[in-house]
Amino acid sequence: MKTFYGWRIVVASGAMQLLQSLLLNQAFGVYLAVLVEERGWTKTALSGAAALKSVEVALLGPVLGWMVDRFGSQGIIRAGIVTFGIGFMLLSQTDTLGGFYAAFVVVALGSSMFSNFVVSVTIIQWFEKRRARALSALQFGGAIGGLFVFLVAWSIQAYGWRATAFGSGVIAILIGWPLARVIRSRPEDHGETVDGLSPAPRDTGHPEAPSRRAFSAREAMRTSAFWLLSIGHGFALLVVSAVNVHAITHIKEGLGYSLAQASFVITLVTLGQFVGVMLGWVIGEKFEKRLVIAACMLMHAVGLLMITYATGPVILAVAALAHGTGWGLRGPFVHAIRADYFGRHSIGMITGLSSLIIVFGQIGGPLLAGAFADWTGNYRAGFTLLAVLAGLGSLFFLLAKPPK
Repeated sequence: MKTFYGWRIVVASGAMQLLQSLLLNQAFGVYLAVLVEERGWTKTALSGAAALKSVEVALLGPVLGWMVDRFGSQGIIRAGIVTFGIGFMLLSQTDTLGGFYAAFVVVALGSSMFSNFVVSVTIIQWFEKRRARALSALQFGGAIGGLFVFLVAWSIQAYGWRATAFGSGVIAILIGWPLARVIRSRPEDHGETVDGLSPAPRDTGHPEAPSRRAFSAREAMRTSAFWLLSIGHGFALLVVSAVNVHAITHIKEGLGYSLAQASFVITLVTLGQFVGVMLGWVIGEKFEKRLVIAACMLMHAVGLLMITYATGPVILAVAALAHGTGWGLRGPFVHAIRADYFGRHSIGMITGLSSLIIVFGQIGGPLLAGAFADWTGNYRAGFTLLAVLAGLGSLFFLLAKPPK
């Protein structure tokens, strides 16, 4: 029996997300903790690099979305892999904060070109009835990468952050390039059909059945659903980005654990992601997505509060698992509901435009947490504020009804 090519794309895309998660997204907090201690740079200054990455991704979002819709994603992803690797090699040679920022711009540029956004838009083109399941499967890559972030921490301790950064660049190119060759843009261009199934009448009985209407980007922006989903997504990333950048430092400095122990907590977050992804695979299209996402927002809020005020390792472990589970379940459902609401014709541009709103969460999370930590001497006030905002963010998803 012939395997539907869309699943090959899911596997290759997931492997590329593994690279990003292991080498950058989950590992940035390890670099931050070491550089604060070794170079004496402030948490706010280093958080600015994470914010800069988010700004770069957001500004490129509409352009990348248009390019993916118009030309496909394979060439963009290949260029991104090479740029990402070169950026890490440059990072390994920097001695100044300005040099760190310059190298990180290159890393961020490459990262954005094979980001979760780009590969998710590609997968959306190949799946409809199995969309939530396919996007959940994609997240396994990021979850697996996070499980092994302790290897980055070990490498930095054993060989130094410079050698680790250079090696990360080499690994990214050697592994990422063959994976990028698997990507294909649309099933129709390769003799396939969406979901690998024969065309059949769609089931519109479900409140979030894929839209019969293909919205243009302009039409989508005129709906309340576009803005509610985008703002809600931004609120979610307030917590996710802050935890990625600052949790290790908070656990190490604020709660008194070692760097290895703090890194292990992030491993538990990733284990929670696995649980969330598996739930997403099982749930698929069975429940109303906006309700599932709203519940995940509450898990983010509660998890961050528990991380902030943890009085022992058990509470810290439960918090990490709760936050990770919410993250793993929410992420693919946000992409899926956007495609369900607006169709796949202009989904790259629509998602790219959403990124201009979402970026405020990506920027605000690390900067707020870092600034409060520098001002007060700990992360409690900043993390508490972000947790409250995440809880409020669940309301945006509850209000995001399908557009007419």
